[in-house]
Amino acid sequence: MVGLVGSAEVARWFLPFVLPLCFAAAYTDLSMMRIPNWINDSLGAVYVILGLFIMPTWADYGWQLLHLPIGVALGFVFFSAGVMGAGDAKFIGAAAPLVVLADLPALVMIYSANLLAAFATHRLTKFTPLRSLAPSWSSWNVGKKFPMGFSLGGTLAIYLILVACFGR
Repeated sequence: MVGLVGSAEVARWFLPFVLPLCFAAAYTDLSMMRIPNWINDSLGAVYVILGLFIMPTWADYGWQLLHLPIGVALGFVFFSAGVMGAGDAKFIGAAAPLVVLADLPALVMIYSANLLAAFATHRLTKFTPLRSLAPSWSSWNVGKKFPMGFSLGGTLAIYLILVACFGR
């Protein structure tokens, strides 16, 4: 695996606040095909508020915070191209400050594997009796669309857990 340079201590502080939001993003996207704004706003607020106290330096805090508008812009490009929904694009922007730029290659690998696993899991469940565990989920009935929050939330959670365990 590509080396992780994110701070393990910082990731451990973020995890208890971020993991429930990752779960909520995945669940709401699976069940309603949307990621509510409160999840994205809360995710951004976790970095803005908690980051003030736990980031190693003000420079680190500022540079990581700069990832937010860049992530929002990147998400907007994907949304405009029809690649993903608006909630997914906002989730990317809100999650961006939590990712160290040097860890981007690792994040892409995690996302790629997670997207394939999430897609396969969703489609396997959709077309088997397992679907009866959550029969009212909207994501079963949207044709070829896929709830990207399932993969995005999982990717952020896996990344932070890996940094917490193997980061510097």
